[in-house]
This record gives sequence, structure tokens and C-alpha cells, in this order.
Amino acid sequence: MAPAIPSRLLYIGGQWRAPDLGGQIAVINPATEDTIGYIPAATAADVDLAVKAAREAFTKDNGKYWARTTGKYRAKFLRAIAAEVTARKSELAELEAMDCGKPLDEAAWDMDDVAGCFDYYAGLAEGLDAKGHLSVELPMDTFKTNVLKEPIGVVGLITPWNYPLLMSTWKVAPALAAGCTAILKPSELASVTCLELASIAAKVGLPAGVLNVVTGLGKDAGAPLSKHPGVDKVAFTGSTATGKSIMGAAAEIIKPVTLELGGKSAIIVFDDVDIEKAVEWTMFGVFWTNGQICSATSRLLLQENIASVFLERLAEWTKTIKISNPLEPGCRLGPVVSEGQYKKVMKYISTAQEEGATLLCGGKRPEHLSKGYFVEPTVFANVRPSSQIWKEEVFGPVLAVRTFRTEEEAIKLANDSEYGLAGAVISTDEERCQRVAELLQAGIVWINCAQPTFTQAPWGGTKRSGFGRELGEWGLENYLSVKQVTKYISEEQWGWYPRPSKM
Repeated sequence: MAPAIPSRLLYIGGQWRAPDLGGQIAVINPATEDTIGYIPAATAADVDLAVKAAREAFTKDNGKYWARTTGKYRAKFLRAIAAEVTARKSELAELEAMDCGKPLDEAAWDMDDVAGCFDYYAGLAEGLDAKGHLSVELPMDTFKTNVLKEPIGVVGLITPWNYPLLMSTWKVAPALAAGCTAILKPSELASVTCLELASIAAKVGLPAGVLNVVTGLGKDAGAPLSKHPGVDKVAFTGSTATGKSIMGAAAEIIKPVTLELGGKSAIIVFDDVDIEKAVEWTMFGVFWTNGQICSATSRLLLQENIASVFLERLAEWTKTIKISNPLEPGCRLGPVVSEGQYKKVMKYISTAQEEGATLLCGGKRPEHLSKGYFVEPTVFANVRPSSQIWKEEVFGPVLAVRTFRTEEEAIKLANDSEYGLAGAVISTDEERCQRVAELLQAGIVWINCAQPTFTQAPWGGTKRSGFGRELGEWGLENYLSVKQVTKYISEEQWGWYPRPSKM
């Protein structure tokens, strides 16, 4: 079978380069289990070349090449990238669906968000021109202080496989808007569209070395990037375990990091809801992106006096979700990303049954799909708070359900987690929704919905879900450093030390 994806090399210093050792990684279509192409397997030597290219681009002409250009200049390239993504939307969406398994409609939505994110940060880049020298009011009129916002430098961007191009864009767009130069290392399980981003950058004339893309295994490319002394900051989205390693490596040389890690978010449903609306948001919160989303509201807390009718309707509706090849029209659940992830999800399901949870629906491979890494959308009731499926992130289409009696009990159960990325509350009582939203220990809270995400709003978590915020103005601040410049403006001698007498 001929490869179904473009053949690309590493993108370093504005050039396509074969990896140092010539290695390749097979790209497996998770819906068919077929090899559809290959991506280059970078090593530490390739990462070193990419960091050098980024450093040269950052310092070239004392920053006049990129880092110290106007925001208006940088915005021109961001808008050109956005326009090219829009022009190639259908192609990019299809590549994304084949590479990571998400339904084509979702992938197309992602491409709209990618273009919108580049456009948004183009606007913020232009805004930096007016904020370049902020005056600070001082208590002494003999001094004048300005605050400069400057790009932090060369940044390493390490991104996950569930939103390959979109989450890369969440980092690349603000980094470039700020004037940083970047090395993007996407997940080896889904790198295809990130290599296409490199192609787009080359096409629009982004200066060489400003964006470099290296693909490869985490241990061979991601680890050397996070440890590299020539990288001024690392921004990472992925597992908590990998985040710990990155934070440890950064600590050795006092390097700042932004970490967006795992989650085990709760959705609280009170008894005054419209059942149909609440059921659909519950499904969307956990089955969107095939359940492979860090903010998945995969713990349902359901007020006990509506539990029976709610769960009956939830199981009925869940069974109607179209599970198919992601490229089929109307697909609403595709495969998980890899064989390894499939086995992991199925192990969680079997363990939940062993621990006494009640399987309401799903829990197995769909009968009509003999190939591919498909898992039926799965709902467990009567899940104990001590059970594995309640405490750990599954990263698959699996929902764990418990009931509660009071608002206080629901909040306690929701917050009883080592994670704190997101949470949701569904109720017609607006005051109650506001109370619960303020008490949930999470960086993101949704009221009467789940999963809406906007480029303009901050994204990030608390506790073991990481720290720092992406998106919005907060995302831009990730890639800026603050410099104080204070000037003595008096004509008078400072006068702290007595003058020596003249001989």
C-alpha cells in the first residue's frame, strides 16, 4: 500500500534534513492498523542542531532578524500561516483523522481553531508594540522607570497526540508572537500535521530558524530537548509522569517550565436539570475526542433522586453513538490512538469490573469493527471513591458514576482528587452553580456545559494537573520576560558618599 501521508524530513533552520541516524517511525492508522507512512526519528544530535538554529535566529543582527522586530512584522507571518491553514483545512483535517483517530468533523473543527489561534496571537503581537515601554509611577522624582516586555528566548515545545496540530499551535503561536524562536517536538504517535505546519511556515516565508520541528521518540528527542542548556524555557502538555521528568531536568539548570498535565475532572449534575440536556453534555464531556482529552469530565456525580432515570437515558443514548472509521460521515467516536493505549483502556475496564463497579454499557470492542483500536463508549455505575477507575486518568471513552445527596457532599467528592484541571456543574439554580464553581479546586469550570474552549480564555490546572496558563493574554505572557530599566534624571550629584577633600 502506498503511503497516504506526505513524506517529510526534520525541519531545522529553514531546511528539510534527514535525521542524524536516518531512523524512521511508522505512522499507524489507528482505525485500520495499517502503516500509512513514516516520520523521521530525531536523536539528541538533531535536537542540538535545531537548538543552534533557533539560537542563531534569536540573536541574529542583535535581534533585528526576529526577536526585536515589531509585533506588526511578526503578526504578518502569523496571519499568513492562519490563511494557509484555512486554505488547506480539508486536507489537514483528513491527515489528522488518519493519524490520531479523531472523527473528521472534530478534526475539521480543530483546523478552524488552529487558524483562529494564529490570527488571535497576531493581534496580540501587534498590541505588544504599544506596550513595549510601560512607565511606572515612582515615589522619587529623581528617577524614571520603564518596564520592558521581551521574548524569553529559545523555547522547547513538547506536545501531545490527542490534539496534534491544535495544541502545538497553542504554544507556537504565542511563542512566535512574543518574538521567541522555537523547537517543536510533537508526540511520535501523531506528528504528521505538525510537519505540515513546518511546510506552511516555509511556504509563507517565516525566517529560517524561527520555527524548527523535530519528530521522534520522547527518550531520543523530547528528553534531550527538555534538558538542553541552550533552551531558555520548556512548555509541555502531556502525562503527569513525563511532566515530572521535564520539571526535574529544568530544575537542574533553573529553567522555567509551563506544564499542562493530566486530569480526572468531575461533572456534578443536580436534580433540577433538564435530563436530556444534561445527559448530552455528560456524554460530550467524556466521549469527545474519543475520550482522550486531559480535561475529560470522566467522573459523574449524580444527585441520587434522579440517578435511575438519568442513567437509563444515558445508557440508551450512549449506545446510539456512531462508532466508525473517523473518515466516515457522521462518525462520533473513532479509535484510541494506538495499540498500547487500547490495551491500557481495556485493562482499566477489566479492573473496574473486578473492583465491583456496575457496567451499564460498553466495555468492549464494537462487534462490527474487527480491526482498529476501537473501544465502545463505556459507563460504570456504583464506582467506589477508592477504586482505580475513579482516581486515575484512563484517557479513553470511559465514565465512572457515583451518586450524592447534598451539595456539600458533591463538592467534597469532586475535590477529592490529586488532579485539578477542570470541573463542571449542571443545574438551573444559578446561585448554586456560582457557589459550586467557586469551590471546585480546578483551573477551569464549566456551568451547564462541558469542554467548550476558547482561544481568548486561560487554560490550565492546579494540583498535579500542572501550572501556568495557556491561551488568551496569559498564553502570551508565558513567552515574555519582564525587564526593569531605571534612569537617574536629576542633574544633582547623588551625594551618598562625602567628597574627598582636595589636596
